[in-house]
Amino acid sequence: MTREQGDPSGVVGVRPMIRYERDSGGVVTLTMDDPAQSANTMNATYVTAMSTALDRLEAERDTVTGVIVTSAKNTFFAGGDLPLMSRATPDDAPRLFTLLGTIKRDLRRLETYGRPVVAAINGAALGGGLEIALACHHRIALDAPGTRVGFPEVTLGLLPGAGGVTRTVRMLGLVPALTIWLLTGRRMRPADARENGLVDDVAATPEEMFAKARAWIAAHPHAHQSWDGESSPGTSPPGSLAAFPAVLRQQLKGASLPAPEAILATAVEGMQVDFETAQRIETRHLITLITGPVAKNMIGAMFFDMRAVNGGLARPRVEVREARRVAVLGAGMMGAGIAAACTRAGITVIVRDIRNVKLDGLATTTEIDDLRDCDVVIEAVFEDPDLKRAVFREVKPVLAPDALLASNTSTLPITGLAEDDPNFVGMHFFSPVAKMPLLEIVVGARTSDSAVARAFDLGRRLGKTPIVVGDGRGFFTSRVIGKFLDEAIAMLAEGVPAASIEHAALQAGYPTGPLALADEVSLTLMQRIQRQSGTRLPIVDELIDNGRPGRAGGAGFYVYDQGKRAGLWPGVTARATDAGRNVPFDDLRDRLLFAEAIDARRCLDEGVLRTEEDGNVGSILGIGYPAWTGGVLRFTKQPGFPASAAELATRYGERFAS
Repeated sequence: MTREQGDPSGVVGVRPMIRYERDSGGVVTLTMDDPAQSANTMNATYVTAMSTALDRLEAERDTVTGVIVTSAKNTFFAGGDLPLMSRATPDDAPRLFTLLGTIKRDLRRLETYGRPVVAAINGAALGGGLEIALACHHRIALDAPGTRVGFPEVTLGLLPGAGGVTRTVRMLGLVPALTIWLLTGRRMRPADARENGLVDDVAATPEEMFAKARAWIAAHPHAHQSWDGESSPGTSPPGSLAAFPAVLRQQLKGASLPAPEAILATAVEGMQVDFETAQRIETRHLITLITGPVAKNMIGAMFFDMRAVNGGLARPRVEVREARRVAVLGAGMMGAGIAAACTRAGITVIVRDIRNVKLDGLATTTEIDDLRDCDVVIEAVFEDPDLKRAVFREVKPVLAPDALLASNTSTLPITGLAEDDPNFVGMHFFSPVAKMPLLEIVVGARTSDSAVARAFDLGRRLGKTPIVVGDGRGFFTSRVIGKFLDEAIAMLAEGVPAASIEHAALQAGYPTGPLALADEVSLTLMQRIQRQSGTRLPIVDELIDNGRPGRAGGAGFYVYDQGKRAGLWPGVTARATDAGRNVPFDDLRDRLLFAEAIDARRCLDEGVLRTEEDGNVGSILGIGYPAWTGGVLRFTKQPGFPASAAELATRYGERFAS
């Protein structure tokens, strides 16, 4: 089969961003391959290249029988130009409107070209990549490990603004489009994406993918989008539309977040008008988000900071060997979760416990000698320093020389557990291990750089985002979340209604209220930590004395019915006073946010945090700090933070002095 090639960039000697190749059957393959980046994005290079490619397609229409859009990268297309978006201001709105108009115009030219167009999705197609695919008439995804399809924009404070909302609603209908794709940020594997309507076919190999693409083109010479040629300019909204805002509010737990609200508005408004008008509505809502502060905060944390952290910003620059054989000490929930994560990553792992425990798919033992030659050991036993030191002493003689010794403690100082061993490090996983993405690596007084690097690399192999922090009680995450819990209990002691405290946290954007979280953490553990630090929380003592140790014990701040929360305990709600009811609701919300942010800044000043990026990412992924803030340390840099902190200090105490 012969091919005719061309350079749509128009610049001789420069590799084009989109290669144009026509085979002897008239099928043109447009291969996206940005020469300046490891992934394709909707930057200026793409915009120019796509316009040029469409110009050539239209000029050669009579010789073209179909079009395949694919990528030369390991991914299909990574998404929008986030650096550009992060710098945009309201003054840039006209320029952004023109840019988005050009992108949408060319995708519209592609789908109305008059020839069948197939997207051969050879890797991740997220955000803008999926929007390109949706402008094709048929989508075939390669069933490869890294292939994911989805709209992550909502997690960055944005909406899919290159036709994503408009096309998804028209393809699937309002309810599936919103609840499955647009409002969730889900990234689906090819088979799941096919089941949920945005992928049409799946291929096992690249060869099969392109063969299927050509076969579909041959079988559908007159392909077009379902919304083209319809007489109706739009679609009537479903009868359930009136309930959507309330449902969204419930899903957000009362928090007011601009991106989900804008996505809902874009979808509802756009479905009732013609396609081009819907596109303009989508553009206007996106520009409002791009030029606002929340998207900048979320892009800063969830893209730039995340990329820096995962890229090894805090990892020592030393070469280390890869983990081969991991021992996990303790077969409880955490130990089993860590071991399962190692197995999923293809690492040989064995679990040792003092009891005979059966764990699905995992090798378990009670014998120390079965751990012989393990080059990593992760301890996940009860939070007792003497016990932890004892289990390490017991297994060290059989381990490989210079084995990495890691404790999964969430609060106990690593230096005291390490007993001067430079290979000792903290590896604080979060529960449940399978779902929580953060790993907190804790550096003791004598921990070597190689130990930190080995722990970091192991964390990345397990699919975790590792932050590196200094030693001290509670490290970073447990210490800062302790301020969240302490502040809530202080409010309760002031007579603030318990329900108001919980609602303030939810409306601030926290995933759960502090009293519910305290029950999850365990009031007994909170009491032990407080006593170890020389402080007391009388309310916690009172609940424990009344047989209410937390959720695991069946009673805490909340009443539980068969393990499920069934409302606040009347003994807690009865503490409310008139003075507490008069505390401004906004102050309740701010006290929770500021208590954590101010202590996080102290962590940075004290060296507990090594980088701001670790603090921002760790706070969002590890302790549920609201993502709209961009993380605890970015929140302290918001305009008005010092003045607001000073007001809180005046009204509620010097702990808010920043």
